[in-house]
Amino acid sequence: MDSQAESVVEFDTVNVAHTSTWVRSVIGLLDKASQHLGHSREAAQSAIEEATSLLQEQVRPRSQTPARASGGLLAWQVRKIRNYVDVHLTGRVLVSDLSAVVQLSDGHFSRAFKRTFGTSPHSFLLRRRLELAARLMLESSASLTDIALRCGFTDQAHLCNQFRQVMGDSPAAWRRARRGDMMPV
Repeated sequence: MDSQAESVVEFDTVNVAHTSTWVRSVIGLLDKASQHLGHSREAAQSAIEEATSLLQEQVRPRSQTPARASGGLLAWQVRKIRNYVDVHLTGRVLVSDLSAVVQLSDGHFSRAFKRTFGTSPHSFLLRRRLELAARLMLESSASLTDIALRCGFTDQAHLCNQFRQVMGDSPAAWRRARRGDMMPV
């Protein structure tokens, strides 16, 4: 009986430590979202989606954890993909690289990715790059060329075209509108 009590205590300690970690992660993501809310709707939305995903993973009973048979990626695969994209955001990211991270064929991965994220891997990567570019435009005085290259775009024109399509404004105009009262005179 004592050995069972000890294992329960150990199990509860592990769960408390795990719970503490994911609670801090969710709080951090929500703080990040609230900071970005005023200047980057996309960055705020991305942080909220990540926080929601973490909460759903913890609240959902194990029997309801999505399986590969449902067509989507598993929670651990989603985490690995997000981490890989964030680390390699400024370089070339191929579908074959992403599928290798989660050990799926390229075709199966692409379908599962679309079911999970609601967008293609390329669109997801582009959105993450634009979020980084928007953050850099607000937090630094770097030129758009430097920001484009730091975010994995081929050049400033590529950044400008993609930014205008998603945000509806040029990066320079978007930056001026949001940094107008923050800029020193």
